[in-house]
Amino acid sequence: MSSSTEFLSDFKDATQSVISTRRPWPQFLSLSSLSLPSSFSDATTRITQNFTFFLFNYTLIFLLVLLLTLLPHPLSILTFVALFAAWYFLYLAREGDEPLNLFNLVALNDMAVVVGLGFVTVVAMFVTNAWVNVVVSVIVWGLVVCFHGALRGTEDLVVDDHDSPYGPMLSGNPPPSGGGAGGYTRL
Repeated sequence: MSSSTEFLSDFKDATQSVISTRRPWPQFLSLSSLSLPSSFSDATTRITQNFTFFLFNYTLIFLLVLLLTLLPHPLSILTFVALFAAWYFLYLAREGDEPLNLFNLVALNDMAVVVGLGFVTVVAMFVTNAWVNVVVSVIVWGLVVCFHGALRGTEDLVVDDHDSPYGPMLSGNPPPSGGGAGGYTRL
């Protein structure tokens, strides 16, 4: 298999993996799931659980807010698209421990790639004067995540117990050995 075919296959697999974690927008925006948290602790727990469950949705909201703040600056949009492509090709799309081999000239470790791309990203933000837009986008996105996460109840976000190694203990069903869940067993 050629490298371009392999790349397209890897890209397709990565895309399908990310898309498989998305949640339906009607579930995300369900008005019947909104309620006030009973305490600050309940609010922070809700935010954490909702952020974990709706990560893909929140990421799309961030990208939309960032795009809207960058609309008056087309050069910044092009720069960020190029940076996203660089992050994807040089860091995110690689296999686990496989070193980066850039045109068979030099092998870089993960830390060098992250530091290099991070430096280029920060420089690009300042050169294009987009750093204010990025900061505003992060603040708006953070407020949206906290507001939605605190108000959206988590009762209907129960993940299938069979996905958990503690499934029988959580569901209240007796384990296959016949003992009761939650009861004491003599050792």
